[in-house]
Amino acid sequence: MPAPAKAMITCTMVSLVVVTAYTAALGPNGWVWFAWVVLMLATIGVFALRTRR
Repeated sequence: MPAPAKAMITCTMVSLVVVTAYTAALGPNGWVWFAWVVLMLATIGVFALRTRR
């Protein structure tokens, strides 16, 4: 797995933990989850582009 794809996956997983902790501590916030979904989609795109080569 290329380094940029691995870094994006790591950032996405760490941000999932942060978003979950935020939700548990302060309650749900749709914008926070929306931002995480956008990051996840970007990660999937980077992974697809990097592994296709």
